[in-house]
Amino acid sequence: MLGQLRTALLARKITAAGLAAVYRYRDADDVRRDLDGLYAAGLIDKTGGDAIQATESGRAVLTEMYEVSADVAAELWADQEGSLVDLNDLAERLVHAALASGGDAYTTMAPPHEPADAAVGLLLHTRLSVLRYHRADAHAAAWQAAGLTSSTISQIPAGPTRVAIETDTNRRAGAPYATLSPDERITLLAGLAALPG
Repeated sequence: MLGQLRTALLARKITAAGLAAVYRYRDADDVRRDLDGLYAAGLIDKTGGDAIQATESGRAVLTEMYEVSADVAAELWADQEGSLVDLNDLAERLVHAALASGGDAYTTMAPPHEPADAAVGLLLHTRLSVLRYHRADAHAAAWQAAGLTSSTISQIPAGPTRVAIETDTNRRAGAPYATLSPDERITLLAGLAALPG
C-alpha cells in the first residue's frame, strides 16, 4: 500500500474519500488492516478529518522508493534518452489535462510528487503511473452510470452490457488525450510502445 500511494503521500495528505476511491474494489476491512499496519510501523499518521499523511520515517522510505525507481528507469531506458524528453513532456500535459475530468482516485494520486532534481525517466514513470487512476475513475463512472456497484461490475459477463461499459469508459478516459494533436498522440503511442519493459 505504501508503494502504491507513494506519488500522493510525498505530495499531500490523503483523505478518507480518496483512499476509498483508490481502493474501491478492495474490502474496506482489508484496507483498514493495511492502514493499521502502516500506522503501527510508524510510516503514516492520521490528520484531521480521517486523512493520512506520511511521517518523517515514511517520507524517508518513500524517498528511497523514488530513488530505486529512478535507478531502474535509468538502466531500463538508457538507450531511449532522446525520446524520453518528448514522451515526458506529453505525459506532463496529460497529467494536468486529466485534472479537469478525473474523479476522486485521480485527484488523490495526481499530480504526483516530483523531486526537483528528478531525471526524465523517473518523471515519465511517475506521470504514467498516476494516469491509470484517471482511467480507473472513468471506469467507475461508466459502471455507476449503468446502475452497477464495485461488487456487481466484477460479476458482469462478457456481452453487450460489458461492451457498453467499456465503450463509455474509453470515451470518458479519452478526454485528456483529446488535448493532444493527432501527431502527438501517435508520437506518444509509438514512443511508449518502443520503451523496453
